[in-house]
Amino acid sequence: MNQINKTWTSGMSRTEDWWSAWLGLFFFGLGLLTIWGLDVVGWIAKPKTWELTNLLHDFSWSKLLKVSSKTYHHWHPLLSLFVTYIVFALTTTLGAYYQKLNVKKFFTGFTIIFFLTWLAWIVGHEAHLSAIDAMVKKHNYYQEFNLSWGLQLGGGASYMLALLIGLLIGNFFKSFAQKIKEAAKPEWFIKTGIVLLGIKLGIMTMKAAGFTYELTLAGAAAAFVAYLLFWPIVYYIGRKYFKLNRSSAAVLSSGISICGVSASIATAGAIKAKPVIPIAVSTLILVFAMFELIILPPALTNLAPNEPIVNGAAMGMTVKTDGADAAAGAILDQLMISKHLKQTGEQWEEGWILSAALLTKIWIDIFIGIWSFILALVWIRNVDNKHGKEKIPKSEIWFRLPKFVMAYMLVWLIYLGLMYFFPDVVPQAKIGGHIVQGGFRKLMFMLTFLSIGVITDFSKLKGMGRLAVLYAIALFAIIAPIAYVVAYLFHHGMLPPVAK
Repeated sequence: MNQINKTWTSGMSRTEDWWSAWLGLFFFGLGLLTIWGLDVVGWIAKPKTWELTNLLHDFSWSKLLKVSSKTYHHWHPLLSLFVTYIVFALTTTLGAYYQKLNVKKFFTGFTIIFFLTWLAWIVGHEAHLSAIDAMVKKHNYYQEFNLSWGLQLGGGASYMLALLIGLLIGNFFKSFAQKIKEAAKPEWFIKTGIVLLGIKLGIMTMKAAGFTYELTLAGAAAAFVAYLLFWPIVYYIGRKYFKLNRSSAAVLSSGISICGVSASIATAGAIKAKPVIPIAVSTLILVFAMFELIILPPALTNLAPNEPIVNGAAMGMTVKTDGADAAAGAILDQLMISKHLKQTGEQWEEGWILSAALLTKIWIDIFIGIWSFILALVWIRNVDNKHGKEKIPKSEIWFRLPKFVMAYMLVWLIYLGLMYFFPDVVPQAKIGGHIVQGGFRKLMFMLTFLSIGVITDFSKLKGMGRLAVLYAIALFAIIAPIAYVVAYLFHHGMLPPVAK
């Protein structure tokens, strides 16, 4: 625990975690300017639902893209897309510079990833893939385009297509993947998106405060109960049946039980494990996260279509890494809303199922700092037999706490403050908030999906042996079942509000 020249501000300008907070808060702040009548975010491009035959018969960019605000209605759609690219390229490249990434490679890679992401986003909005045969925001595109068939996946089509493109690049075009890998930062993108999701939660709280508080408390309780079970069970199995040493068992247990890569690295640092251990565990986490991301959303949608919040919370406790969890939650949100709408004609409000997944994950992220601190104490006093000779400052908890979670909570609290103390400005605040969370946040999610695919190489599972087998058993036979039971106990019967 080297504390030389380490202050509470350390890392504020150079770590991914802090830059997620800064970028998210910057966009959030721009959105708040609508309180004073300044729309400086409405230029961001958004995809539109379109149909192939209709487009080919009379091609127009306005059928594929639109600006987010009436303030910029006179802009050409391609101008909106270009400005969106410039703003996101400049802000992320600035962050890359301070994080000491290769700026030239990052900028080039980000440009490619950005436009591939938009290709997936636009194609995913083709009516045969996304349109639902029901009234959604005063439109039934399924009937308006006279479709005879359709997958009716809603917004989930774009997410899955972006992931597929990324996986194809990461596994079949590996030299190309290496060229853009510097900019494939799914954890950075999704953490920024999660900060902006605080806007969504704030707006939803204004509509249904009681349900939001209930969801938050239930998520905290579920996460606490589940992780008191997960870690010791996985650690015991790893030690007794797979003969792992203490360090390997502890790092793997934290990685699969608490929060993926972050937890495995934090635990390895706390107990001073050999560097190869968190690297191997992190590889397993990232690869298995893809299987979870592909399998769990459709499986839960079909197995328990009437328990959307239970499914979301279970997802948050099962899927590892913030990127994969948010991605899986977003797909689950879209699939369950689409399925319920198709079957009943009733549309659940978007975002609640995703929020259920993220709220449990957020409590888990907070737990990382505390748990790594506890493990450090145990290892120093018992395992390494130093009997307290090496002191661990309590400030270490602060350095372990995820800063993007703090920014997420800050955004939510600001909206709550506006609701309670300045209710007159809420309508204006919502205008910018809807644009930022609907445009900026969703673009960050889309960038995450494609980036996750780019950095995922399934061939890396070769040679993992016992670790891979233990990970698979722990994930599917222990973590997933316990997570679902705990989620059911705390969230059973909770349904998202109906969209108006």
